[in-house]
Amino acid sequence: MRVKSLRPDLKRYLTKHNLKKKFDKQVALFESNPRHPSLNTERLEPKQLKVYSFRIDRKYRAIFIFITPEESEIIDINDHYQ
Repeated sequence: MRVKSLRPDLKRYLTKHNLKKKFDKQVALFESNPRHPSLNTERLEPKQLKVYSFRIDRKYRAIFIFITPEESEIIDINDHYQ
């Protein structure tokens, strides 16, 4: 699984919230196994939009879509509890 490069606004968000190191670790896990247990990968509602998320840490999640079966794109990173 390959993850497309992040948009500049998402890179700034990671830097601002001091998540870069955690994010890089989780993306490496995601690229080797998108269903790794520590990622808590889930399909979001409404299911017909085919939008998914995986955990960066207990508070933050990365929202992504599959572009092809071998490639995904992270479209948002957010505070899971807001």
